[in-house]
Amino acid sequence: MVEITITTMPKSTLTEVFGENATQTATSVTIQKADFATLTASASNSGSSLLSALLIKNKATLTQAAFDADVDKSIYLSEGFTSFIPRGTDNTQYRVDQIVVNLAKIDEDVTLDPDNY
Repeated sequence: MVEITITTMPKSTLTEVFGENATQTATSVTIQKADFATLTASASNSGSSLLSALLIKNKATLTQAAFDADVDKSIYLSEGFTSFIPRGTDNTQYRVDQIVVNLAKIDEDVTLDPDNY
């Protein structure tokens, strides 16, 4: 009989993902806009700009090469395809840049649960 032990993968650190000045408590996460080099920090940054800054930052750290080199990693970002789409009543051309977020875990179930990553 062969015994198989399944262990959970350690996650990326808080500072690796959110920046060196990120902190957390049991109920909140605090990030510093200064940790996102591509973001022009202001009191009125949109949620979209903050999410974009987070994804752009992590393209450099959560790479497929880092994922492939360390089985403890569970998330990596990769480049998608750039495309152009017409939007609005006058069909204004929009550039669409993709950042693909890949979530990897041991194949036990089909639900996405953030606690697994």
